[in-house]
Amino acid sequence: MSDRSNGYELIADRFLAVRSDIGVEVVRDWARTLPVGAAILDIGCGSGWPVATTLAEAGHRLVGIDPSPTLLAAFRRALPDAETACEAAEDSRFFGRRFDGAVAVGLLFLLPEAAQATLIARVGRALHPGGGFLFTAPRIAATWRDMLTGRVSRSLGKGAYRALLAGAGLHPPRIIADSGGNDWFTAVAGSTDRA
Repeated sequence: MSDRSNGYELIADRFLAVRSDIGVEVVRDWARTLPVGAAILDIGCGSGWPVATTLAEAGHRLVGIDPSPTLLAAFRRALPDAETACEAAEDSRFFGRRFDGAVAVGLLFLLPEAAQATLIARVGRALHPGGGFLFTAPRIAATWRDMLTGRVSRSLGKGAYRALLAGAGLHPPRIIADSGGNDWFTAVAGSTDRA
């Protein structure tokens, strides 16, 4: 059976020890664009810190999915009221529901190109009109080895991500760089004027 956590279950303790709060300012700003008490799907939620905890502090309701039992247990400790499932993003049952927002931090580029396209399409279908999507990926097309797992990661690049977002009904894609130089893409479902 393949490792649905993309190697993160094996290095979960190390990941928990090195996870930083870089990008919290982007998450905090994005949280302000959502309705009060928004239901947000955190795809590849990890431990919940700092992304889900920042969104919860802003008054939003979180639903977390992660295929790593160790990371999901940490998420459940951090956000005991959140609904969770230990499952991979590629086949999560939560995509049968609708949300006001979705986040995928540090996940998309771990997936093969086809799986990235499928996930973006699934997010587009799972968001209410006006719902926001926030994810991280380098704006340039690139392939590299993940620092923690050693597995191949791939960014499709801003042109490909913009096309996939538009195809999923998510507009207008914007890219924001955080204080650590990471790129965050944001887009809104069924809208051309809110991002």
